[in-house]
Amino acid sequence: MDRVDAMQVFLAVMDAGSLSAAGRQLNAPLATVSRKVSELERHLGTRLLIRTSRTIQLTDAGRDYLEAARQIVAQIRDAELRASGEYEVPRGELTVTVPIDFGRHVALSFICDFLAQFPSITLNVLSVDRAVHLVEERVDVGIRIGQLADSSLYAVNVGDLYVLNCASPAYLQLKGRPACPEDLNRHDAVLFDRIPNPWIFSRDGSRHRGQPNIRVHTNTMHGAVAAAVGGLGITRVFNYLVADQLRSGALIPILTEYDTERLPVHLVYIRQGLLPLKVRAFLDWMAPRLRQKLQELPSGR
Repeated sequence: MDRVDAMQVFLAVMDAGSLSAAGRQLNAPLATVSRKVSELERHLGTRLLIRTSRTIQLTDAGRDYLEAARQIVAQIRDAELRASGEYEVPRGELTVTVPIDFGRHVALSFICDFLAQFPSITLNVLSVDRAVHLVEERVDVGIRIGQLADSSLYAVNVGDLYVLNCASPAYLQLKGRPACPEDLNRHDAVLFDRIPNPWIFSRDGSRHRGQPNIRVHTNTMHGAVAAAVGGLGITRVFNYLVADQLRSGALIPILTEYDTERLPVHLVYIRQGLLPLKVRAFLDWMAPRLRQKLQELPSGR
């Protein structure tokens, strides 16, 4: 039995939450995953897991072994990185996750410039609109929008995104410009499905709400922006999506006297032992550039 391989399978099972999920993560058959865990238990002479039809639970021995196995695997990975030179120069494969639209509009151009500066690094970009589990999916750095729920991650704050309300000049000429959130009840809206309705605003410590008539409902922010530019209603989207339209006058911000949602943006990563130079180089490259870009985006004021 390859003990290190068996340890890694055991860790994958615990991180994924089940034998079958670990098999998918490792691209291995369920029978293989189960066999390797059983072989490890026989080698140790104790049960590590209590298996039921729906869940797995650690025994007391399994709980102790889990922490020891994590340290051993981390030390092995550390030794491999040292041997490959990843602590001496920025090199190797770097995996980064980024939200799809934020990557397209903001981050990917910086990422491409980063590769030009570090020719010994190869990049794997995972563009998804979900919270990626960095350990399970073997991701080095994530770009996250919103409050961070996982306190085990190291995080570098690079600024904030603002939610803006805007409409085309043609729409505002036809329907009039709302003076307060309550006026939205008499207006049409283009709703992106991750923005709740009614719309909530705040001003001087007071909360206000408006519930416009949903004229268009779309599952993409690009669709919402296009429909708003076409005069179909007021939309509420992140500022990075409408920066060009606001500059050109295709869209006009409204209700700017009121505060709307503001979401922080972070670079997140896991640190076990020394940080590989490829990760440090990426953080040092991206953080100031993202921070500057976010400061340049319209805030609606």
